[in-house]
Amino acid sequence: MIKKLVLVFIALVAIQSYGQEGTASPYSFYGLGTQKLRGTVENRSMGGIGIFIDSIHVNLRNPASYVTKNIDAWDGESRPVKFAVGGGYSNINLESNNGSDKAKSTTFDYIAINIPLGKFGFGFGLLPYTAVGYKLESQNSAGDIKNRFRGEGGVNKAFLGLGYQIAEGLTVGIDAQYNFGNTETSVVEFVYDDDGTLAQYQSRENNRADLSGLNFNLGLSYKKMVTDKLEMITGITYAPESLLTSKNQQSFSTIVANSNNQNESVVNTVDVDLEASGLHETDLILPSRFSAGLGIGAPRKWFVGADYLFQNTSNLRTALPSNTNTTTYEDAATISLGGFFIPDYNALDSYFKRTVYRAGVRFEKTGLVLNSESVKEFGISFGVGLPLSGGISNANLGFEIGKRGTTNNNLIQENFVNLQLSLSLGDRWFQKRKYN
Repeated sequence: MIKKLVLVFIALVAIQSYGQEGTASPYSFYGLGTQKLRGTVENRSMGGIGIFIDSIHVNLRNPASYVTKNIDAWDGESRPVKFAVGGGYSNINLESNNGSDKAKSTTFDYIAINIPLGKFGFGFGLLPYTAVGYKLESQNSAGDIKNRFRGEGGVNKAFLGLGYQIAEGLTVGIDAQYNFGNTETSVVEFVYDDDGTLAQYQSRENNRADLSGLNFNLGLSYKKMVTDKLEMITGITYAPESLLTSKNQQSFSTIVANSNNQNESVVNTVDVDLEASGLHETDLILPSRFSAGLGIGAPRKWFVGADYLFQNTSNLRTALPSNTNTTTYEDAATISLGGFFIPDYNALDSYFKRTVYRAGVRFEKTGLVLNSESVKEFGISFGVGLPLSGGISNANLGFEIGKRGTTNNNLIQENFVNLQLSLSLGDRWFQKRKYN
């Protein structure tokens, strides 16, 4: 039954993933877009902490999680093959000094499988890394539209990982991650005559970047019972700096455009010879990333923890030169606090006593600096894990409210509400025979 459910979700995810922009944030205009790699719904419901590791949930943040303890209910002989698939919906209210607007997006967030094998564990899956999706307009001094900006696409990650148990409670792991995707952007410049009448023809710049590259993510996790009832969990991850190869295309089109709607009719297009300027193929830097976390809790009852994530985003740059000279990058950092509570894991009289209740908060400096203003993000999250039959599978619901950016220095503030849904499914593939 679990395998059938997974196949259904794979099909639904594949259908949904085609054509989706993945974000509606104006800040996806910059760099490679807004980052999407925040972990599973379970992680995100706890403020994004990635240190908690157990035997029934996939952890996308730390490859050391591919190896966990055997399950007591299975006589300590094996642990399940774990499946995870998730998606989300975002509703954003955009505010600036000149007005407000609304945007929304529906996204596929991840699909992953973790297979245990003795002291080893294997993981593989697919998830988005960045997303681009914006439609922006600027105005001239007369209040007429001056430029129209559009963008869509993003970068995805396909990963294959291996974990190994060094000793009781101590595991290490490594992910090999193949990054791929593309971004398509355009800029229309509107021209008016001396009377303020829109000219018949406008000019549109078209850019496309096809991106690919390989990077690695290393992880370490340590779990230890510090008293008879309390367990400490700590973990670190490190992803070295790597390169993305960007194959670029650029063209200029003469169009007939309407300043009152989004309609644009192409009259002709001229391709730019990027090879002559050495810009047909460029290398982009994927910044290094380091995270460390610590938490404590009572197994199958409660847990609280904190994570710190640092990214060297000051090295980030875009595929093609940009005239946005008010844009710079600084190092990014995120602090996450969160945990969960289970009233009674073994309760037979109440379903809601076996439900997992999660909550968390995060504070993020995105690394993007506009008009000398650091773009920051804040979120408060809540969630529940609803047990399914068998005790090792669950459906997870997450809810997050927060804001990104500010209205200072003519920037845009996003007030967002994120809803997430996932299935975390377990199945027993390997079982010792009791009788011959």
